[in-house]
Amino acid sequence: MTHLLHLDSSARRTSFSRELSARYAETWEGTRTYRDLAADPVPVIGEAWTEICDALLTARITDPAHYADVVETPDQKKAWAIVEPLLTELLEADVVLIGAPMYNFSIPAALKTWIDQVTFPRMSLRGKAFVIAGARGGTYAPGTPRAPFDHHERYLRDFIAGHYDVDDVRFVHAELTNALVDPHLASRDGERKESREAALKAL
Repeated sequence: MTHLLHLDSSARRTSFSRELSARYAETWEGTRTYRDLAADPVPVIGEAWTEICDALLTARITDPAHYADVVETPDQKKAWAIVEPLLTELLEADVVLIGAPMYNFSIPAALKTWIDQVTFPRMSLRGKAFVIAGARGGTYAPGTPRAPFDHHERYLRDFIAGHYDVDDVRFVHAELTNALVDPHLASRDGERKESREAALKAL
């Protein structure tokens, strides 16, 4: 039976990215693990985490099953105690579903902190798939004036391919969500609704 790791990272308890990720999760027929990175934040990495990375490089260890072999000092053991459950959840997943709104042209800090904790040198997750349920206040679709400022999808796509060695990545976005609250975008609320409905249908 396939397993889903479902992550949400929006600071809003009720958000478009949460709505979209929930729609995908509702259709999942296998087992599932859920983690709310905003409600239960992952600590930022510290020096002991960097020491673990250096030790893995020195020992040429790339198999996650042997990462713990280099953990030695008390501080490293504390760092590993944070990493281990997060990394186990990631490794057990066949599909990783991430609810990821765009914040300031990029991803939420809560999501970046999780990424930092579970990423190690020359790590490959080939064979897994990622689904990103995104939401953006404006529109950053290809061909739009703000497309060059999209460091949200571009970062995640480049990171997942470049570091995790995974090219099976699907992005579904709800665009123009700020049309609900920004008077300057009020005339585009119809586009917002169309984008939301299309995203929900795709998921």
